Amino acid sequence: MALSSIKSIAQIQSEASEEGAHTLKRSLGALNLVMLGIGAIIGAGIFVLTGTAAANNAGPAVVISFILAGLGCLFAGLCYAEFASMIPVAGSAYTYAYATLGEFVAWIIGWDLILEYLFGAATVAVGWSGYFVAFMHKLGVDMPAAFTQAPLSVVGTHTLVRNPGGVLNVPAMVLVLLMTSLLVIGIKESARFNNVIVIEKVAIVFLVIGFGFMFVDSANWEPFVPAAQGPGRYGWDGIVRAAGVVFFAYIGFDAVSTAAQEAKNPQRDMPIGMLGSLAFCTVLYILMSLVMTGLAPYTELNVPHPVDVALAKVPSLGWLNYLVDIGAIAGLASVVLVMLMGQPRIFFSMSRDGLLPAVFGKVHPKFQTPYVTTILTGVVAAVVAGFFPIALLGELVSIGTLFAFVVVSAGVLMLRYKRPELPRPFKTPLVPIVPALGILVCGYLMYGLPPDTWLRLLVWLALGLVIYFLYGKSHSRVGQMDTGR
Repeated sequence: MALSSIKSIAQIQSEASEEGAHTLKRSLGALNLVMLGIGAIIGAGIFVLTGTAAANNAGPAVVISFILAGLGCLFAGLCYAEFASMIPVAGSAYTYAYATLGEFVAWIIGWDLILEYLFGAATVAVGWSGYFVAFMHKLGVDMPAAFTQAPLSVVGTHTLVRNPGGVLNVPAMVLVLLMTSLLVIGIKESARFNNVIVIEKVAIVFLVIGFGFMFVDSANWEPFVPAAQGPGRYGWDGIVRAAGVVFFAYIGFDAVSTAAQEAKNPQRDMPIGMLGSLAFCTVLYILMSLVMTGLAPYTELNVPHPVDVALAKVPSLGWLNYLVDIGAIAGLASVVLVMLMGQPRIFFSMSRDGLLPAVFGKVHPKFQTPYVTTILTGVVAAVVAGFFPIALLGELVSIGTLFAFVVVSAGVLMLRYKRPELPRPFKTPLVPIVPALGILVCGYLMYGLPPDTWLRLLVWLALGLVIYFLYGKSHSRVGQMDTGR
């Protein structure tokens, strides 16, 4: 019975309203949540993945890839908003699945979300390292190459090989550990730090778009859709592959949902935070991808710092290059912060349900943060960032995110038919069309990712199932209630 056990909405809402030393502190308003979303969304997509996706997959048509990914996010985001207003707890898609699809699916999603948040933080940290090293070089400080590169790299059909020039990506590891320390201290302090950085990096993105459009060479947009050169490389297949890769750039609104238990008025503010940040950032992504591929040939953008490469084509914008570096360094740091904020709160919820050991649910007596899981997440993310390349990590995060979005969309659809009477402060419009489109678009983007990425996802999920059957199933609190233990 435990596999199909469903956690009641009433029980989840009761837990969400608890107060005390062992609960998370409610200190975030609507503006904080929008800023958290922008903090996570505006980062790797603009400063890193736009260039690599254009160079390797879509060419200038990466603009279409961003529109495709944005559509998938819109449909999934509307479904997330309904759940977040109904079930304002820290568990995000994991808790939503528990309330609709049962414990087994909830465990799979909870385990899958590790790919999204923990590996997401590591991915962005690697991108941050690229910008940081390039900026230090401009200042006349050259860091040892061996300690700014991962010892592994990806070649050919996404095969991992030894990188002879790399020992450890130390800057990426240091960033992750610094952001972890800030998150242990408190969510309010972390939100304030994020707000300052968001204002700074959005201002810099506006400057790049505004000045960049003045120097765009439209010849760089031809052909807009380069001829196909193999699976996932240019042509329509490349556009879809790139959409799956850059989808990673949109996961900020999803990270907002993990802060529901720390929101002052989650029923009203969670939909505003998720949908507001998503709409704002989608427009910026489309404009930025047009500028970058218009300033430089797309074939030259396959670097860790593609905005630098694009602006270097216009010598008179040299002053802006320095601002972009500062914006990228600070901005990517805020993305890492929000990603590292999300994962411990998933662990927190899974622990409270008995699916993980009780230590994962410990709250710091002074800071009221899930400090044990925050430290664990930070240490593991630092190790991953130190050893693995951005190409592999980005695709793993994308497939994990897309999978979670498919499940959330399916959950809204099921709950509308099974429990239509439940109060919904925010209702997904045009049901069943919107949830169905969320499933189809996100499923299609998953289909466009490389077979090796699918294989790694299946291996990861198989590992999770081993842990569930060895520990989670027998310790599940909902399962124990269902079986009368």
